[in-house]
Amino acid sequence: MKVLKLNAISPVADDIFKGYEYSEHAENPEGVMLRSFSMHDYPLGSNLLGIARAGAGVNNIPVQKCTEQGIVVFNTPGANANAVKELVLCELFLGGRKIIDGANWAQSLRGQEAVGALVEKGKNKFVGCEILGKKLGVIGLGAIGAMVANAAIELGMTVIGYDPFLSVKNAWLINNRVEFTSNLNDIFANCDFITLHVPLTPDTKGMLNAKTLEKCKNGVVIINNARGDLAVSADIIAAVESGKVSRYITDFPDGELLGKDNILCVPHLGASTPEAEDNCAYMAAKQLVDYLENGNISNSVNYPDVSMPRTSVSRVCVHHKNIKEILSKILSVISAQGINVAHMQDQSKGEYAYLILDLDDIPSLASIDLIRNLTGVIRVRTLAN
Repeated sequence: MKVLKLNAISPVADDIFKGYEYSEHAENPEGVMLRSFSMHDYPLGSNLLGIARAGAGVNNIPVQKCTEQGIVVFNTPGANANAVKELVLCELFLGGRKIIDGANWAQSLRGQEAVGALVEKGKNKFVGCEILGKKLGVIGLGAIGAMVANAAIELGMTVIGYDPFLSVKNAWLINNRVEFTSNLNDIFANCDFITLHVPLTPDTKGMLNAKTLEKCKNGVVIINNARGDLAVSADIIAAVESGKVSRYITDFPDGELLGKDNILCVPHLGASTPEAEDNCAYMAAKQLVDYLENGNISNSVNYPDVSMPRTSVSRVCVHHKNIKEILSKILSVISAQGINVAHMQDQSKGEYAYLILDLDDIPSLASIDLIRNLTGVIRVRTLAN
């Protein structure tokens, strides 16, 4: 099989793809590995089965188009969580204390006499606050948000979390001293610091705007390491200039924000550690290989997680629309062949679903074509042991 690299990927993936043609030049690949490369104008070949993003966000991938063609899009939730968490912790301190401003000012004293005396005289311009005892609002309690909440508790902060889609798994991982709210306005009205950890969707785009910022506590520090478009830049600037927001720190700079007082732009460093890149590459590669070789799906953004061990003679994998009677029609084709279904799983995700059938015999090509031609079937793949 062929896997195309559209970005430089950590070499930890190389061993996982042993036996594959895995390179920047693979033609008509079954799989794609990438980080930030934009695929929106990239041709999706007929052989392409899966795309693995070594990271969490998939805004650079045409997810809906892939879904309609039965191409599974994977990401790596949690693989870079510690790296982003550590950057957020750094930014909490930078938000409370004017460390960057003070350091830049100190550098400007180079060449002057009596630097020590000048420092003592000028340091009062950079007075800040401690984070101990302050209230932190964490919007989004996925892998990163949960880790940030737990770390902030250990640093002596009071933490309020908000996440209407909190998973049971993450709920178990969160420190029991973290308070929860179902009302986002509680975060805005009560927190000294707010950090965002939500995906960019039509519902979250521009969630930090003039209206929501007005609800915030005066002097709030806002950290956005999730996506730049979660905030309306013009409204952020106005809130900072008025003092409503004392400092805005983001890992997603744009031209409007650069050079503004009390707005600190970090050059998208959240996951820029060798450890995070290794973790993401390993996880993405393992998921892609398991899908290509076994049809198993885990951590897909467009198809449901469906996974079974391979124990039967053959496996049929079917991408299909989540519509009535389609499963019974597929099974009818198999039963008409006199083939026993040893194991099966069918799960849906919105309008789309994925089926794995483990069979005690190999189905004929004609029967696979019958399944492929059923209304609502998107893609069919057969795997033999």
